[in-house]
Amino acid sequence: MSKRYPDAWSAIVSLLVANGVDTCFGLPGDDLELLRALDAAGLDLVPCRDQRNAMYMATGYALQSGRPAVCALGKGPAVTHAATGLLEARESGAPVLVLAAGGPERRRGSGGFQELDQVAVTAPLVRWAHRVGHPDRVVPATVTALTRAVGPPPGPVYLEIPDDVRTASITVTGPPPTLPEPLLPDSVPVAPGRALAAIRRSRRPVLLVGGGMRHRNGGGVVERFAERLGAALFTTASGRGAVDEHHPLFCGLAGLYAAGPARALWSSCDLVVSLAGRLEETVVDGGTPWPPVPVVQVNVDPAGLSAEFAGPRVLGDARHAVLGWSRALDEDGRATEQWGKRIADARTAMSLAVEAELARAAALPGIRIAELLAALDATSGELRVLVQENGLQDMWSYGFPFHVGGGSVVPSEQTPLGFGAAAAIGVKRAAPDHEVTAFVGDGAFLAARADIAVTAAAHGGVLYVVLCNGGYGWLDAQRSRLGLDAERHPFTRPGAPPPAVDGSDLHYRVLRDKAALTGEIHAARKFCARGGTAVLMVPVAPDDILPALRDAEVVPQ
Repeated sequence: MSKRYPDAWSAIVSLLVANGVDTCFGLPGDDLELLRALDAAGLDLVPCRDQRNAMYMATGYALQSGRPAVCALGKGPAVTHAATGLLEARESGAPVLVLAAGGPERRRGSGGFQELDQVAVTAPLVRWAHRVGHPDRVVPATVTALTRAVGPPPGPVYLEIPDDVRTASITVTGPPPTLPEPLLPDSVPVAPGRALAAIRRSRRPVLLVGGGMRHRNGGGVVERFAERLGAALFTTASGRGAVDEHHPLFCGLAGLYAAGPARALWSSCDLVVSLAGRLEETVVDGGTPWPPVPVVQVNVDPAGLSAEFAGPRVLGDARHAVLGWSRALDEDGRATEQWGKRIADARTAMSLAVEAELARAAALPGIRIAELLAALDATSGELRVLVQENGLQDMWSYGFPFHVGGGSVVPSEQTPLGFGAAAAIGVKRAAPDHEVTAFVGDGAFLAARADIAVTAAAHGGVLYVVLCNGGYGWLDAQRSRLGLDAERHPFTRPGAPPPAVDGSDLHYRVLRDKAALTGEIHAARKFCARGGTAVLMVPVAPDDILPALRDAEVVPQ
């Protein structure tokens, strides 16, 4: 049995369909045969105006769904323009397949139009980069690319189809190849070792959940492990959304974003168990002194196991480790009641601090960000995702319990401007039944503005909440800390919000009135529920900064 395809794109799209891909993001080059192949297969293309935003959308889709996403690019400058998005996908561990055009193989090295060694450009940024040199290699290369993207560990891959290969007919003999079947040894017990011994000795443990646990916490295995261990439960920024934030052991984000009572737990713990995280800088050096205690690390990716900390390192799937350790702890006595009380007291103190901040905000003019987050949480449904940026005032959304629950998609520590604003479009495509809110600054919004308008009809339903300080708040805070002249270095220019985004499927409002805040958000959510895109601009005060950031002394007092 064999099948003949008229060109490479048709063969590739057939493989994508066979492996569950249903959406493609991108800005193709001149070779629109890819669009014809997508149309014939019934796959959607979300059209973009900027290759970076296309990569961010694909990354958002992959992070939310756990499935491979596809991004289509042209050649030459199209690839270099997408490089920032490739970097973000790599750091986020997002399974993204990048399909790029390339100069013809027969003219390689001639200095032709948009000729570039694109594999050399992309290789440092992806798990695998490959240029297909012959039509017979199109199908095997595509299967290899998908396999490497899915992992483990997952990450972006780059596949280049030269012009003379893409136009050649492709014959596939036999059934279409599919991705490998994963082996799920959930019932395999964990052998005794240094890691389990350290866990058994601990009486004041902290459990830190990283981004690698996304889509790996089915059945709440992490929460059950935290209960057996009696551990304070934290996440990294990228790990947020992997666990139930209403759980009585959850204490928020670790490191830079942790509130004072949560930092006190860190300073007095006797063990840290890191699940599928990389112990990134904002966790380790972010204002909360790292305790001089053993750190048990578990990661399926050897590159994710840090050699900077004392303690056992385990190479393997964190879900399987958690299941095995939980089983081993079933017969053990666990952490002291005193530690459990300290966790409960810390959570109570954090909740009281939020109440006090909201009371303070109520007496101030204008809408304060704590009030805005409270209104967003109060008006949201059960199925929801908050997609964030990483600017100075956007980081209010990282503060627990100012924002609690729901899914979360955040940029990696690379924090490229505009990631969250564009990624929200991919998140909505992956989760059409969820309320998707992008909580972003005006600088990030402007970076993605063209694609927000262009793709509104293709995704629909995203609520953009835009914090308007006239530019880049983090840089302005650092300028102030150094005493530099604001007129010579105008990182922010408070004033009118960015221009409205036009279109009948867009709802645009500028929010200034506290009394109207909840009603405006309700109206925007209703508009989104009908498939429209809503943009709420909220002017914010320069001093409206998450208390945890002030406590960490990373911004001026």
